[in-house]
Amino acid sequence: MISTLIALTARIVTNPLANVFQKKLAQNNVSSLHINVLTYLCLSVMCMFPAFYIPWLNYSNSLWGWAAVSGMFGAMGNGCLIKALQGGELSVLGPVNSYKSVVAMIIGFFLLQEVLDFCGVLGVLLIIWGSYFVFDTQKEGFSLALFKRKDIQFRIFATIFTAIEAVFIKKVILLSSALAAFVLWCWFGFLFALILTVILKPKSNTLFSLKTVIYFICIALCVGLMQFSTNYVFELMNVSYALALFQLSLVLSVIFGFVFFKEKDIIKKLIGSFIMIFGSVLIILY
Repeated sequence: MISTLIALTARIVTNPLANVFQKKLAQNNVSSLHINVLTYLCLSVMCMFPAFYIPWLNYSNSLWGWAAVSGMFGAMGNGCLIKALQGGELSVLGPVNSYKSVVAMIIGFFLLQEVLDFCGVLGVLLIIWGSYFVFDTQKEGFSLALFKRKDIQFRIFATIFTAIEAVFIKKVILLSSALAAFVLWCWFGFLFALILTVILKPKSNTLFSLKTVIYFICIALCVGLMQFSTNYVFELMNVSYALALFQLSLVLSVIFGFVFFKEKDIIKKLIGSFIMIFGSVLIILY
């Protein structure tokens, strides 16, 4: 029980903290694809040692297929997230992540037979209502015009991709272990992030100044701890339950947006965030 709480706390804190460093790099005109691929590269190198102690031959061949699909969606999701952070507010884009539990419930219903009932539907409605408070702080308000913004579009794509990724990660964990799933997530994430970078050929400012190197190390540490704690929690509970609990990090996203980037209308965003969290709690109760 204590280890689970520690893992949950680590996941809730490291996710928005990683977003802070990602946004700082993106604001310095470092390409989101470069941030993505170098983060995965750092994590892949860090995984080399523990990988020797994992009994790979004991796992079924289907594991690799599930891991590859998970890595593909993870690389696309993280790339879209960083791109969204480049021009959007952390205190707005963070709460959008609460929709991940909704997407994961739908996917989990088809792939993992996790069933939805009245409380789950009510939770979804509360998430939508809470997002009204958050989006109403923008000049477009809660309208179709808001969803035409590139940062919101990229954040929605990131939410969809990472929600799909979460379901596949759960499948990989069921076929192996939390540690094996983490190592495979890093390796396949790097592979697909590299493919995206080679195909799209982005341009960046200096990638290897002292400042950017420090940011990359911080991002790798935060993302690595975030993903490993995620896998550990996924090993113990349903995907939709875990994702609902993870939504507590959106409050930190709002606070970090104010502290690090001087973003405004924090009170209204916090009210919306707490409503969305309550919706996520109802999803847990279904």
